[in-house]
Amino acid sequence: MTRTLRGVRRTAAVVLTTGAALVAAPLATPAQAASGPSVSAKGAYLADAKSGKQLFGKAVDTKRQMASTTKVMTAAVVLDAPGLNLDRKITVKNTYRDYVAAKGASTADLRTGDKVTVRQLLYATLLPSGCDAAYALADAFGSGSTISARTKSFISKMNKKAASLGMKNTKFDSFDGISKAGNNYSTPKDLTKLAAHTVKNGTFRTVVKSKSTKQKATASSGGIRTYTWYNTNKLLGSYNGAIGIKTGTGTAAGPCLVFAATRGDKTLVGAILNDANRYTDAAKLLDHGFKSNSAKTMRLRSLPSDAQQD
Repeated sequence: MTRTLRGVRRTAAVVLTTGAALVAAPLATPAQAASGPSVSAKGAYLADAKSGKQLFGKAVDTKRQMASTTKVMTAAVVLDAPGLNLDRKITVKNTYRDYVAAKGASTADLRTGDKVTVRQLLYATLLPSGCDAAYALADAFGSGSTISARTKSFISKMNKKAASLGMKNTKFDSFDGISKAGNNYSTPKDLTKLAAHTVKNGTFRTVVKSKSTKQKATASSGGIRTYTWYNTNKLLGSYNGAIGIKTGTGTAAGPCLVFAATRGDKTLVGAILNDANRYTDAAKLLDHGFKSNSAKTMRLRSLPSDAQQD
């Protein structure tokens, strides 16, 4: 969760062993309303991942803040980096922990001095929506002599990637969705383009479809620390075929969801912005695309009491 308000956040389980809309949303046009189910989202989009064909749209090009769905682009920049080594180890800095504490942000509860791999940081960013993990990736994959310079460089890469994907109505000013001036926004159509790009990556798909994970990292003491992270996306394990992708919730953004599902040889991708019923509405849209009727009987997966909420 990338909220602008401070608040208490539950921490991820770790075990140590030795050894707000940017602009007013226009109403859906009659054509949009007639083309699919009724959803309460301020903006929504559904497309075929392979062909890019639009299957549903509502306020598809209206710019809105997107909260932690920002982290999909964070992951995309990392996964598309030349010569990527997913097993590269990165040392957790106290700066990352101080950041989430100051912002009251969601966290993977990374411990200072631990050495975690890039692959593990992707899990930590995309499952519990760890802003500390996203910070670590931005610091590691940006350029410059200071943390500030490197994170600024990384955000620039996010914007270049958006431009290369044709995300014409998107701008990033943060690596995690916590926007200083509200200049971190996208549209349902643009986020769906991003979703279609990322689901082509096998590593990304493996990560985002995981309902939970246990990862062992080298602790600062030299021992082994086990991190347990739960995926905040309740669509997983609830809707048949769901394979991700990312939740987001913020004071200005409201509840958001970038989602994907595969049935047979068809993969559908979509995005919902500012929708208190994001999971049921996503299921309705997927049913529309798959020509099925799963949403009516879907029961949402419950998260453990100690899991992050986003």
